[in-house]
Amino acid sequence: MEIFTRPSSTSRIGPVTEALAAALDAPVVPVTPAFPETGRTVFQGHLFVGSRPLHESPLKDHPLNPMHDPDLVRVLARQSSHGVGLVAYDVVSQGAAAIAARLAALAASGVRSAIVDAISEPDLIALGAAALRLPLSTGASGLGLGLARAARGESAGAAPPVWEAPGGPAAIIAGSCAAATLEQIAAVEPDLPVHRLDIDRLLNDPGYGDAALASAEAQLSQGPVLLASSATPDVVARLKAAHGDDVGARIEAALARLAAGLVERGVRRLIVAGGETSGAVIDRLGVAALEIGPEIAPGVPLLRSLGGVPMLFALKSGNFGGADFFRRALAAMGVTA
Repeated sequence: MEIFTRPSSTSRIGPVTEALAAALDAPVVPVTPAFPETGRTVFQGHLFVGSRPLHESPLKDHPLNPMHDPDLVRVLARQSSHGVGLVAYDVVSQGAAAIAARLAALAASGVRSAIVDAISEPDLIALGAAALRLPLSTGASGLGLGLARAARGESAGAAPPVWEAPGGPAAIIAGSCAAATLEQIAAVEPDLPVHRLDIDRLLNDPGYGDAALASAEAQLSQGPVLLASSATPDVVARLKAAHGDDVGARIEAALARLAAGLVERGVRRLIVAGGETSGAVIDRLGVAALEIGPEIAPGVPLLRSLGGVPMLFALKSGNFGGADFFRRALAAMGVTA
């Protein structure tokens, strides 16, 4: 059985991967954050965002995990107790058998994790075919795509499911401070009620969240509402100075409470911007499983909850999606913005 893990924080990838590898007796774990369709590629072990190396991209200012080193072998080695190797592009370009042979050779040499280059979708499919032979692999959703395509084989062209939208209003929770999310908020602000949350009050005033929910509830009958803690890097720096380095986790927990409050008020279609925020919201709502539906944007499918209250979700990393993402996600849920 193949297990694919996608830790929510880059600082935990090494420890989580090693713990799972030990539990599963995995000889070596292929690792890649590549997802070329979203502009994330890996070449010679270095991560690129579009045409820029990681440390020159907007991710260098990520509020929780600022990324200043594009050499993924070096980054993962700092988090790992075992050796970290590289499956370079000259091997990847030869296909799944060559990738598998290189991984086996690295395992024989004592390496327990290996960064794998990928610059195109066929690279991910080749990696997926090789990774299917192993008990564990770690990566971004691009690796999940490669695994799925390799596993489905001849049925790769199957049509996605069509779901009937559940009743109830829609809402958006934005916790990401990525430039893409800030642009997406600005794009819908002329047409949707946008509640830009006062973070200092959200963290320190117990009644502030209730007031924000009451204001949102009054507008839900008219259409979707958006609650946002998203801010520019300078504001994030001020918040860290004022509230400590764990301010991100505290904001995520506060947003998850707001999401639960919206669901209590009837929301059944929920869009969440921010990887860590999405995880906090799903945990708070107690959603045990999600069914994957049609793609809204590269790396962001429509999701349906399994068990409990029927809901539709769109959960995205902050940097995913174009400026019109929120409109597209609402349309996929049967909502006109």
